[in-house]
Amino acid sequence: MKMTGAQIFVECLKREKVDVIFGIPGGALLPIMDALYGAVEKSQLRFILARHEQGAGHMADGYARATGRVGVCMATSGPGATNLVTALATAHMDSVPIVAFTGQVATTLVGNDAFQEADTTGITRSVTKYNYLVKDVKDLARIIREAFHIASSGRPGPVLVDIPTDVQRDECEFVWPEKVDIRSYKPTYRGHPKQIELAAELINKSERPVLYVGGGAIISNCSDEIKKLAEKAEIPLTFTLMGAGIIPTDHELSLGMLGMHGTYYANHAVQNCDLLIAVGARFDDRVAGNIATFAPHAKIIHIDIDPTSISKNVRVDVPIVGDARGILKELLKNVKNAKHSKWLERINTWRKEGPLEYSKDDKLRPQYVVEKIAEITGGHAIITTEVGQNQMWAVQFGKFLEPRTFISSGGLGTMGYGFPAAIGAQVGQPDKVVFDIAGDGSIQMNIQELATAVKNKIPVKIAILNNSYLGMVRQWQQMFYKRRYSETSLEGNPDFVRVAEAYGATGIKVTKKDEVKSAIKKALEIKGLVVLDFHVEQEENVFPMVPSGKALDEIVRGLA
Repeated sequence: MKMTGAQIFVECLKREKVDVIFGIPGGALLPIMDALYGAVEKSQLRFILARHEQGAGHMADGYARATGRVGVCMATSGPGATNLVTALATAHMDSVPIVAFTGQVATTLVGNDAFQEADTTGITRSVTKYNYLVKDVKDLARIIREAFHIASSGRPGPVLVDIPTDVQRDECEFVWPEKVDIRSYKPTYRGHPKQIELAAELINKSERPVLYVGGGAIISNCSDEIKKLAEKAEIPLTFTLMGAGIIPTDHELSLGMLGMHGTYYANHAVQNCDLLIAVGARFDDRVAGNIATFAPHAKIIHIDIDPTSISKNVRVDVPIVGDARGILKELLKNVKNAKHSKWLERINTWRKEGPLEYSKDDKLRPQYVVEKIAEITGGHAIITTEVGQNQMWAVQFGKFLEPRTFISSGGLGTMGYGFPAAIGAQVGQPDKVVFDIAGDGSIQMNIQELATAVKNKIPVKIAILNNSYLGMVRQWQQMFYKRRYSETSLEGNPDFVRVAEAYGATGIKVTKKDEVKSAIKKALEIKGLVVLDFHVEQEENVFPMVPSGKALDEIVRGLA
């Protein structure tokens, strides 16, 4: 039977087993919104109306990271589509599978500066894995099928599908492509056997090995294999921001995060290892510091599904292209049981020399808040973050027992990400406790999504580490610009408790250290959205810290 493009759109989403769409309608989406009306009424699909398109994109992102499934968002043409750009760029940098649908003016008007027209495919080309402008309704089903395949396969990423209004209204026979076969897109999944053999030989010979694990390992679902490799060959493990949760952070072989705000002992271990085994990581500048001095004594094995990431930033001795989980399964067959007692003793010396610490006094310090959230939730909550000091304290002092429980904007560093991502994560994992650890600067960038959470009864908990500054920028101004605090004061912040109440949520203000535990427990007892406003020390800093351009072991330490 013939179907309109809008009906085809809805049918395709059903066949892709999409359960929720985050978005905002508009004139260029009216045919699709009308077709969605019946599916939503019959509970075949859920549509969550965001209050800003960027928020909708981050919700789809948080949903995808928390579940491992493709997140879906929608926006209308022109400003609706351009408002998605930051969310798409965030997902693109962190390899998050999203399919974004945008409305577009009729094909006869494309390029004529019509009302609410923008070159959406041109604008988003550099921040998506792939994008489409649908010109014929007969191509729509195939394109949607391909979009979900591309987004979720190989190195995942966001795909955008731009659908003109006349394509939404036009009719054709519905044909669902059961298989996707794109001649120019054939990701490599199986690692080369010879390279795996070479990697095993290096591991078996090494005396000071370190596992360096990134977000790609989370995406590959290879937590068990990583843990088995670490334990079998007694290899200490450090992770990137995106790799938090790959093994429990309290595991005896875990070194915590490495890099600019990584642990003293993780950074020293990397700088002194003789073998670095990188899994699903890309050696970015925040991790590697000065590339010329990075891991100077080490041979490097690099496992990644994206061949363009290998040897992009650092020289690699054994590259292995493919899916990390499959490669690690093969690697484990060839790696021998080993002990590295002397190496672990040396690392334990660094642990004692430079532990993660902060001043333990009566002042309300942000690290204490993060520790208490971890303690009270038992490390089982999903933690999302905004960007800046709050983000670093969350990964340093939080507790993550399993993958997909730490969700943060790594590559792009997007302020305003954490709260809408928390909404998406909560929708995807309704039985989990979800906390957004936020700064008072970041939370205001998408604070309008309080309305989305309240209306949809999404019980996210927001912990604002309120220091009345754009904290990380202020820290750099303090350390490197002689305390010239140029436009980083947030004097004039709103009363976040009253803001929460205005939206119909619960607000709790905390100004004393001895109020922290009871406030967190109270928030967890409340079924709905809660905003916890912690008034923390204003000039607290994130330590340790490797200044920009320095080697990983040139670490600024000291109590915050």
